[in-house]
Amino acid sequence: MVNDSKLETISGNMVQKRKSFDGLPFWTVSIAGGLLLCWSLWRICFSGIDYRALAIEVRGFSSQWNSKIHRYDPNVTSVIQQNQNVSSAIEQNQTKENEMNGREEEPLYRSMDEWEESSDNFYADSDFSYTVGNTVKNWDAKRQQWLRAHPHIKNYTEGGRPRILVLTGSQPYPCKNPIGDHLILRTFKNKQDYCRIHGLDMFYNTILLNQKMASYWAKIPLIRTAMVAHPEAEWIWWLDSDAVITDMEFEHPLEKYKDFNFILHGWEKNVYEKRSWLGINAGVFLIRNCEWSMDFMERWSVMGPESPLYESFAKILSDVLPDRPVTESDDQSALVYLMIKEKKKWGGKIYIENEYYFQGFWLDIVGTFENISKRYEAMEAEHTELSRRYAEKSARLYAVKRERYLKEIWAGLFERRPFVTHFAGCQPCSGNHNPIYKAEDCQNGLQRSLDFADDQVLRIYGFRRQQLQSVLVNPIHFHP
Repeated sequence: MVNDSKLETISGNMVQKRKSFDGLPFWTVSIAGGLLLCWSLWRICFSGIDYRALAIEVRGFSSQWNSKIHRYDPNVTSVIQQNQNVSSAIEQNQTKENEMNGREEEPLYRSMDEWEESSDNFYADSDFSYTVGNTVKNWDAKRQQWLRAHPHIKNYTEGGRPRILVLTGSQPYPCKNPIGDHLILRTFKNKQDYCRIHGLDMFYNTILLNQKMASYWAKIPLIRTAMVAHPEAEWIWWLDSDAVITDMEFEHPLEKYKDFNFILHGWEKNVYEKRSWLGINAGVFLIRNCEWSMDFMERWSVMGPESPLYESFAKILSDVLPDRPVTESDDQSALVYLMIKEKKKWGGKIYIENEYYFQGFWLDIVGTFENISKRYEAMEAEHTELSRRYAEKSARLYAVKRERYLKEIWAGLFERRPFVTHFAGCQPCSGNHNPIYKAEDCQNGLQRSLDFADDQVLRIYGFRRQQLQSVLVNPIHFHP
């Protein structure tokens, strides 16, 4: 006979053995999984196997274990299946990213440093140059190669839009106009606010990259350099220092420009029929980061001050463009000349925009701000979801909502905020404004535009100016 104490001891030993037996599948799976992981890492590091092929191989190997493991613990099979689903989803996302970027399949470098040290690094080529006059051959292919070698750097934003680099700058010395430095600082803040809200990068330059190509010609060597320095950027958005972004919500309709490489404001009739040098404005434009653009800028720069033909082109441009004064060759006249004389070569990739204020002349705009603000306030009163509080990172979502209502009520350019207001002829830094304007008109108009734009930013932070050209603000009473 077994007494009660012995029975309890035997029972306890049996339970402990049962627990040990029940835990056996878990430890077996864990050890097998660890060995599989070590083997996988070894294959990746030393065998040069493609990680996608490896993932397929691992899944095939794992499937052989599923039926065996399920006999011991069905939950383990469920976890494995979840992991496989996650791996499949990652592969699908990577495939979509490659399709979005137009990338071909190619083995990736294990690190950025590995590419930088490799023979594929075209930046190490002694013939590779940042400057105008030294053509970069096969730039489109080089950009794609760089993007494939740096998969963590995307040529599109979080919202899936092609990446834009905002490019602007100002003179490398203090302004002569007493208020000039303050105005230049505010125009910088204006562009930086827009870039922060929309997730764009900006390069602000304050030095001449080519001493001969000064003033309005300085943009060409700068853009050329920026393209090479930023292969991840699909577009370069050039903005003169006296251009103010006055709609902080609007974004370029890039899908509209998918077949074009150069976008600027103007009127085709004024360019191709009237041959007017004022048919476009060269102070604000989008240019695609591609070989075509590099070739175009090389051709454009031939009429600039670094070229031996510079003085000759002054008269040539005036002969072709009847309303142009006989002065030195300038970038805008040279651009119109190319559009007319070499239309077959370049015209098919140039888009002249006038359906919205891609950039608008300040005299036509600065007096409309109060009326535009009233229309936007009325829109928010009618559609209260537009007048809620939201974080700055959510601003673009509300901009999309507003755009939908704007399209319903839009009756013309003056019904909505102008995207960019350009103070051409005002020269706020030097003070050497066009004599047909008064200095006070230029300065007051510029400050009104900056305040109008800044109010849109302050709204995100819960405040609004009492009026334009005022430093006093009031808190906003939002709808619930």
